[in-house]
Amino acid sequence: MATSKTKTTAIVVLAIAFVGSLGYAIISNSNGTQVIEQQHTQIAKVSDEKSDLQKNFDESLVRLDSMTSVSHAMTGQLAGLNKQIARQKAEIRRILNNKNASAADLAKARQMIADLNDKITNMEQDVANLTQTKTQLTADKVALVQDTTTLDSNLMVTTTAKQALDKQVDIASTLNATNIAIVPVDVKKNGKEKITTTAKRVNKLLVKFDVNNRIAQSGTTDVYVVITGPDGKSVMAPANGSGTFTTRDEGDKSFTAKVPVDFETAKTKNVQFAFTPGSAFQQGSYTIQIYQNGFKIGEGTRELKKGGLFS
Repeated sequence: MATSKTKTTAIVVLAIAFVGSLGYAIISNSNGTQVIEQQHTQIAKVSDEKSDLQKNFDESLVRLDSMTSVSHAMTGQLAGLNKQIARQKAEIRRILNNKNASAADLAKARQMIADLNDKITNMEQDVANLTQTKTQLTADKVALVQDTTTLDSNLMVTTTAKQALDKQVDIASTLNATNIAIVPVDVKKNGKEKITTTAKRVNKLLVKFDVNNRIAQSGTTDVYVVITGPDGKSVMAPANGSGTFTTRDEGDKSFTAKVPVDFETAKTKNVQFAFTPGSAFQQGSYTIQIYQNGFKIGEGTRELKKGGLFS
């Protein structure tokens, strides 16, 4: 009887122990399941966070790539910012590619992406400002070219008008020759001079004339005297020779003498020129032409006679 009671008690104790163990196992299994579920939830959260960070990072790169068409000049001005962005991109990629990235790493990546977006926004604003400046400079350049073209055109017109005026003034400042006198002279051996019209006795022509002009500038100017013999073609030259000068209407022309004249504005200046030929004077008409500034300003003639038997 006592033995039966003892067995019953043992069975009850074993049953209680089994139930307790079973309950502990159930509780432990339940706690383990909760831990696993928490780990899965944490992993999913980290994965979602990395996915969001990757998405934000990719969007930032798209914005950055959209500015690759910026001109070299602008890129040069943004070079310093580009270097900072390149370093941040490399660090963000390192964190996102790390399978064991911690929450702190992801937080750092998130902050860097936000900072990267701020830099890109500033960069976009700088590019917009540079583009606007470039556009304004282009417009200013076009306006400047137009202004320059207008100025060149006006200058050309002004230059043409000035040249025309200068030409008129130049022509108008040509001297006028008046009171032309041609005196044939017989110079005796003793040096005495006598006026004569007999060709064989004339050994010098004294040419006299006045020059004046109201607007010509004071100063020294050259007057060219051309003496043509009785044949009407040959220009007579002095014994020491002469040369040529350029006329406005007749081209280059031989001259008999070049006479420098000191002239004063609006004052009459008397000029005298003595011509002794290299050969004897012949009978006939001698023409004296006076040139200044390329124009013929006066002309006169003188007749030398043959003379009689005792002349």
